[in-house]
Amino acid sequence: MTRYRLRAGAPLAPRPADPEAARAAAAAAMEARPAPAAVTMHPLQQRLPQQEASVEEAVATEAEHDIDKIRREGLTGRQLRMARRVAQKQGLEVASDFDAVRQLRALGVDPFQRSNIIELVVPEQEQDKTASASASAPVPAPRVQLPSTVPEGDRQLPSTERADPAEQRASEIRGIQRDLARRRRRRMALLGLRLMLFVLLPTVLAGYYFFAVATPMFATRSEFVIQQAEPQSGAGLGGLFQGTSMATQQDSITVQSYLTSRAAMVRLDEEEGFKQVFSDPAIDPLQRLHQPATNEAAYDLYQDHVKISYDPTEGIVKMEVIAPDPETSQRFSEALLGYAEEQVDQLTARLRNDQMQGARDSYEAAEARRAEALANWLRIQEEVQQIDPVGETAARTQQISALETQRQQLQLELQTRLAVRRPNEAQVNSIKSQIAGIEELITDLRREMTEASEAGSSLAARNTELRLAEEDYGFQTLLVQQALQQMEAAQIEANRQVRYLSLGVEPVAPDEATYPKALENTALALLIFSGIYLMLSLTVSILREQVSS
Repeated sequence: MTRYRLRAGAPLAPRPADPEAARAAAAAAMEARPAPAAVTMHPLQQRLPQQEASVEEAVATEAEHDIDKIRREGLTGRQLRMARRVAQKQGLEVASDFDAVRQLRALGVDPFQRSNIIELVVPEQEQDKTASASASAPVPAPRVQLPSTVPEGDRQLPSTERADPAEQRASEIRGIQRDLARRRRRRMALLGLRLMLFVLLPTVLAGYYFFAVATPMFATRSEFVIQQAEPQSGAGLGGLFQGTSMATQQDSITVQSYLTSRAAMVRLDEEEGFKQVFSDPAIDPLQRLHQPATNEAAYDLYQDHVKISYDPTEGIVKMEVIAPDPETSQRFSEALLGYAEEQVDQLTARLRNDQMQGARDSYEAAEARRAEALANWLRIQEEVQQIDPVGETAARTQQISALETQRQQLQLELQTRLAVRRPNEAQVNSIKSQIAGIEELITDLRREMTEASEAGSSLAARNTELRLAEEDYGFQTLLVQQALQQMEAAQIEANRQVRYLSLGVEPVAPDEATYPKALENTALALLIFSGIYLMLSLTVSILREQVSS
């Protein structure tokens, strides 16, 4: 007796994941086949559709069971979307995201492996080629395969043993844990390699430079303060800030700006040979000034080796000069202090020069006016032919007084003559004529003093002109004396330095190298490289997240 059974190793037609699609394809194939001749069916052949239905039901049940287990794994939405994309790339027809995970695992494909995720991002040309190839490929016609006949002795019945779900779940969990541990080890190895390449190796190179290659540098430090001389008479609100840092804050900032300028660098190079010192071949290449050295390159090096700072609370300017040897460092520091002192002196030089020039101009103008007044006085004296108006007036007045005294004596004598009974007419007339002559002379003298004569002005007018010229000359002489005093005071003020530089810490050459600070610089390099690596890692992670989503 011949029996029929389903052979386990017999090839079956490709079965789609959707049972309804399979049934529709089978029905279409059956309709396309020609109607067979009427034959008598064997009882086993009559039970074949029932067996196929039971097999499909068992497969569907197992698929639902697998989907339930996958659903209980707690996969995220992002993982499910990635699984669907991988399934679409593999050409699978899935009913849901969980079905995609199930079919991929059945094929031995891990949908969450990084290589599979990266393969999803393919060029558009390859996608077009794949789509066109799949569209042009012929679709194989579905064929119905009947069960093959096997001898009864070789019957292979399905096993009735079922795996323990807990053990199967534990096995899957152990596999996942091994996979996670393997990924973690690989990730840590890659992280260590990246840290070694991008952090440790640059730090080692920087430390080697600072400890073995860098040329020792010597720093000379100095501190100074700009002070303002107190005036001899300082009163009012302007004297409240004298002696404080606020009075010289602007001057200190100006000196700081000058010492860090190109002008100071050029002058230091011309007088002390700044470029020549730092062009020595004994200096390491990173700190050396390569020839031919331009002013810009020298100025960049100057800014690194001359450091100026200002403390506004105390008004102290601190300066640090770095050079390859201590003597050169001290020499550069002393030269810069001299430049700073000259700059401080020049801050008020224009004001003091203007004051001196104004006092000198005032004195010269006063001298010119005095000379003009003296010339005018001399001209008037020559015109009136009189040197001393006061003496001339006094002489005329004295002469008039003498004539009046003489007239009074004659009048007294005349009265005495007339008092006798018979006065002598000749004597009386003589006395009267003398009195009349004296009166006429007095009148003429007074007329000359007050009235203008035919030859010129009167004596009073001439005396007035002389007095005015004399007073003008005296006034101009007084102005000349005042202008001379002002010029002397301005000269003293100009010679006295109003603002001066006072050294608090004098520059002293060091006996040990100040730079480089190898340990501090190496630690700083480690921090810098670590920060750069951290920023790059964050940037790459963000970009990768954006691409994957």
